[in-house]
Amino acid sequence: MRSKALLLYAGERTPHRSCGIALAEAFDRPTAAYQSLRRGGITGTGTCGAVVAGRLLLGEYLGDPDPTGSVTPALREAALAYERRVDAELERGPSPSLICNDLVAAQGEFRGARRHQFCTALVGQVAGIVDELLRERGVDHRPSPVTLDDGSVEEF
Repeated sequence: MRSKALLLYAGERTPHRSCGIALAEAFDRPTAAYQSLRRGGITGTGTCGAVVAGRLLLGEYLGDPDPTGSVTPALREAALAYERRVDAELERGPSPSLICNDLVAAQGEFRGARRHQFCTALVGQVAGIVDELLRERGVDHRPSPVTLDDGSVEEF
């Protein structure tokens, strides 16, 4: 999933996707709701969209499909592990928080190359963490191929 998320977010060989959409697509989930995660909830004042997308993906794969059901043990375990790993492993630079504006403040212009590179790496980290947590719980997902700008198809 990491490589598909990186490809989609980077936007070098296919059109750029926002952090949440890149992650949703990497895990072959519908993307509409993930649009609202762009730039920390559109405003930059919310939690990093990639981090929120990771939580949502765990819920989509491990949650109870019954909307009145309880939290499944697998989702509870994965959510706790996800929070620990994000806290310990996510490269956040000098940011004191996971708020989008805080994370990117030291990265220069929001549309600049340095910030884009920083967020691309962050999306890849989240994809890797989510993929590992799902695999540990028996979810072995193979991402679908992506058609690139030149018409070729990238398999994962």
